[in-house]
Amino acid sequence: MPVPDLESLFAAPGSVRGRRVLLRADLNVPLDGTTVGDDTRIRAALPTLRRLLSGGARVVMASHLGRPKGKRVPELSLRPVADRLSELLGRPVAFCEDVVGPKALEASQALSDGEVLLLENLRFEPGETKNDPELARSLGELADCYVNDAFGTAHRAHASTAGVVAYVDQVAAGDLLTAELQHLECVRVPERPLLCLLGGAKVSDKLAVLEALAPHADVLAIGGAMAYTFLLARGDATGQSLVEPDRVEDARRVLAAAEAAGRRVLLPTDHRIAQEIDANAETRVVETIPDGWMGVDIGPETAAAYAAEARGARTVFWNGPMGVFEIDPFAAGTEAVAAGVAACSGRSVVGGGDSVAAINRLGVGDQIGHLSTGGGASLEYVQGLELPGVAALAKAS
Repeated sequence: MPVPDLESLFAAPGSVRGRRVLLRADLNVPLDGTTVGDDTRIRAALPTLRRLLSGGARVVMASHLGRPKGKRVPELSLRPVADRLSELLGRPVAFCEDVVGPKALEASQALSDGEVLLLENLRFEPGETKNDPELARSLGELADCYVNDAFGTAHRAHASTAGVVAYVDQVAAGDLLTAELQHLECVRVPERPLLCLLGGAKVSDKLAVLEALAPHADVLAIGGAMAYTFLLARGDATGQSLVEPDRVEDARRVLAAAEAAGRRVLLPTDHRIAQEIDANAETRVVETIPDGWMGVDIGPETAAAYAAEARGARTVFWNGPMGVFEIDPFAAGTEAVAAGVAACSGRSVVGGGDSVAAINRLGVGDQIGHLSTGGGASLEYVQGLELPGVAALAKAS
């Protein structure tokens, strides 16, 4: 079912001029006290916001921040985000200390054409994550139209991502959400060969996507701590590396599915090891991990092999670091893979905070086809799962 985009909203009778538009954005940014620590997500929301404002819309922005669990937590207020948003836009951004209710309604009705209001943290409301119909209705009262540009929460059936669409006249996906779907669709229906690079700590966290991609990707390259569970399943020594013994059978099933489909699964052939997770720890590069040592990164031989696969693929999807990327001596593998993905002449999609951080750290973001803003949502979408936030837009249209 097609998802309406901003063009459909602007082409509608009356367009957006003089109309209140509820814009669900992803402004879930790190805060350093009362200032924004990293404004990447705020900047990502600007194109859709600017289009709406230049079209004369009266924009009511909504977002969550952190996990306050339905309680008002002062440290998770969106007020600092409103201040940074105002600086980036070069115009005032009004802020409402409530999400819904009389004050929020009055503030939304006071907007003039081309003005913007930011509501307080959606997750201060206990009904947000429960997709409470009453909260959804109250959000709908704040606007005539609804635009979802928060791909990072599109896999959640929350009041602001799914429930609200029933209480507005028109709906659309913002430019960022539309772009996410277009790029990730190229992974679901790829130009081959398709390489999927998956890293991270635990097989249990990514079992579903591993099972989905093993028979789909031409090559599945596995790194990070979860690679050691696969190596254990194959009978290799893993020393003190992080493994999940209860997921060994799952790992064997993934390997068998890939083999049955004629696909290749790549596992590390060498490892950077240490005896503790510490920047000052002694490290070695080995092919077999001895007792008392743990894998902290893929080795240079493995990194070169994964990077070569990326350079030769026509489609690359990468999610998850290859090692303990946060510690500089353990980041070489992730950085080598990042450089390989950047050198891919085909389509490349990178999702997940650490993978995107590695790309940005090397300064090669402009060489990547698409940097996804939603790690969990992107993993669910490439599996072929329905995202509630996207399905709600399609059904409402």
